[in-house]
Amino acid sequence: MTTLHVRDLVKDFSIRSGLRHARLRAVDDVSFTLVPGRTVALVGESGSGKSTVARMIARLEKPTAGTITAEGPDGGRVDDRSYRHHVQMVFQDPFASLNPFHTVEHHLARPLKLHGRAAGKDELRQRVEQLLERVNLTPAASVARRRPHELSGGQRQRVAIARALAPGAQVVIADEPVSMLDVSIRLGVLNLLARLQREDRLAVLYITHDLATARHFSDEILVMYRGRVVERGAADDVILRPRHPYTRLLASAAPDPESGRGRADLLAGTGGEPAGTGTAGAGSPPPADSGCSFRDRCPQAMDLCSRPVADHTVGAGHLARCRLYAEEARGAEAPRPGAGTGAPG
Repeated sequence: MTTLHVRDLVKDFSIRSGLRHARLRAVDDVSFTLVPGRTVALVGESGSGKSTVARMIARLEKPTAGTITAEGPDGGRVDDRSYRHHVQMVFQDPFASLNPFHTVEHHLARPLKLHGRAAGKDELRQRVEQLLERVNLTPAASVARRRPHELSGGQRQRVAIARALAPGAQVVIADEPVSMLDVSIRLGVLNLLARLQREDRLAVLYITHDLATARHFSDEILVMYRGRVVERGAADDVILRPRHPYTRLLASAAPDPESGRGRADLLAGTGGEPAGTGTAGAGSPPPADSGCSFRDRCPQAMDLCSRPVADHTVGAGHLARCRLYAEEARGAEAPRPGAGTGAPG
């Protein structure tokens, strides 16, 4: 089984406007570990850097700094040639990720051949049908002859999952795998991923903006804002007991099925509107030494928030990158009135 270590990951993009050049930091100092048999969820608004992290792990983008290391069951490092066997990605759009001119059999047979997982036409066809049966696409022989446009969105995403398994993947990066599917079939695809994880002891990175599915289909949650992880911990702790103001605002935007209304006043501790406007990707975050990147939207912002901020323990295995939990914040000035002006996008 493969363990993936992500350490101090940084990604900068260069932006050109006329004769001017600017630097946009999309990911800033992100670290986590993907362990066999467990799922880590990366949640946040659009533009928070989630998909950029996924693309760097899948080696579709090169990190500006930091390391991504795959470790085999014997503790040795997985070499670059074998990395593709071990780490595969399921993309958000199941139609765009499949070539419309080729059959389902072609999409699954190609990685099997490239990675040496089958020899000969008979074995290749047998392995393709086995993969389709594993993702509940039957009769497999009939499905294998179809092209992507002949399948539903959910079926196409199941083909994409089967393709990720074809090389013998042990680490799966699922980048919002159900966001473009009908609500009625999302649960089936998520349950499929959960079953495959249990059966093959996969290490899964689940990227989503949906806190409800993050809680129910992951063991650990990392909350990202403007490229930084602002809170991390066990799934239930982060969702039911959010400590960072940004996580509270995300949770407040989710409807409460029991009360039929939002949870803003329960989580934010106020009867007013939750704070913050715009999206997380609106401009580059302040430099790391300039303090909390959420302070311009935070309803509890203090002058201390302009200073460098580190992770603080707020529970067993629960960390929040927030000045509210620093020693010097005790007895500090009250939050500035008027900080924050609306709900997160």
